[in-house]
Amino acid sequence: MRVVVLAVGSPRDRYMAQAIRDYESRASRYFRFEAMEVASGSGGGDSPSAVQAREGNNLRRMIPHGLETWALSRDGDQISSRELASAFSEMATYSLPGVAFLVGGAFGLDTSLIRACTRSLSLSRMTLPHDMARLVLAEQLYRAGTILRGEPYHKGGSS
Repeated sequence: MRVVVLAVGSPRDRYMAQAIRDYESRASRYFRFEAMEVASGSGGGDSPSAVQAREGNNLRRMIPHGLETWALSRDGDQISSRELASAFSEMATYSLPGVAFLVGGAFGLDTSLIRACTRSLSLSRMTLPHDMARLVLAEQLYRAGTILRGEPYHKGGSS
């Protein structure tokens, strides 16, 4: 199954970038994994909605054909690690090609882009910096892979 992370911007902090790359590398052991970054839409004193629209257009152009799209949004559904693994298992069972996760920039994702996605997920009810959201997502992708293979990484019991 193919798993793609489409993110606005690159991590600025080198330690955060290193942690993201580490977990994305781990996730690639379990999925046909790919991470792509699009340019941030900020600059020039534009309004947050103008920035979101520009970033949304950048993300739309990069979505691989045929993949489900899952937006990361604090207003999205909250699911457990096991539920994420189960969703991947179901996709594999029905031979679905995979999923593209969309990670917005500093202002989040454009509302019209979120509505156009197959699903909207929340990593937390708290607001996370977009680099932190990407790190949490990468770790959860790795965790889902270990759950699917019955490996001992996940210690969360049934959650």
